[in-house]
Amino acid sequence: MGVVNVTPDSFSDGGKYLDPAQAVAHALELVAQGAGILDLGGESTRPGAKPVAEAEELRRVIPVIEQLASRVKIPLSIDTVKPAVARAALQAGASIVNDVAANSRGGACESADGGQEKSGVFKNAAANDEMWKIVSEFGAGYICMHAQGTPQTMQTNPVYADVVREVGEFFGERLEKMNACGVAADQVVLDVGIGFGKTPGHNLQLLAALRSFTKWQRPLLLGVSRKSFIGTLLGAEVAGRLPASLACACRAVEVGVQIIRTHDVAETVQAVRMTEAMAAAPGERR
Repeated sequence: MGVVNVTPDSFSDGGKYLDPAQAVAHALELVAQGAGILDLGGESTRPGAKPVAEAEELRRVIPVIEQLASRVKIPLSIDTVKPAVARAALQAGASIVNDVAANSRGGACESADGGQEKSGVFKNAAANDEMWKIVSEFGAGYICMHAQGTPQTMQTNPVYADVVREVGEFFGERLEKMNACGVAADQVVLDVGIGFGKTPGHNLQLLAALRSFTKWQRPLLLGVSRKSFIGTLLGAEVAGRLPASLACACRAVEVGVQIIRTHDVAETVQAVRMTEAMAAAPGERR
């Protein structure tokens, strides 16, 4: 999954592809490098990022999606937490919603007993099911990501009793609620949300336990590309985090992750293909 940030403030490449023509050109380059999905976003979700108005987010991403929909054959993903943006993007040609809030800025459908459940990672949200109803209506793919807090607060002091257990419980809860909203399990991809309300230690625990999340029998997505925890652990600046990003990607593929979200498509494709080739080679298994 190649990243296309149509933003002025994303941590890695903010401002480089804010112009629609530049964003489209970059997206086409990622396809040529081997991307199998393009993930387009008009609102940065880096720690401390300021919210973007719905109209501005639409202005940034919809022209890019419209152009790419007629020029590429691979799926387009819209990275948004706003139902109206998701709807417009799906109408423009996207087929996947990448929701880092997992509808927690919305809420959930009514539970079976008629009660309204409001649990979620983005707290203090009005309880509604709009995002999931849109996904159901379009039969779209849906990436359900775990986060604690909002981009403005998530890295202030993230606390878990057991991060692996809690993320797993979150996935179980979300899958049940999505089903109640008409989103079938086979539409859903799960993402543990590396760096979204987690310390470097939490991130390492989740990376070490990735195999455990395959129990849901849903594709797993991993997004670690150039993230700040790599810099914290290894002292690497953003431009120097590719080797560690590739190490995480290769480990993830070995334990069952199917989608790697990355800024560096060519390098990641090569690393992943080599990992897959070694795993498929005949020989002694220890």
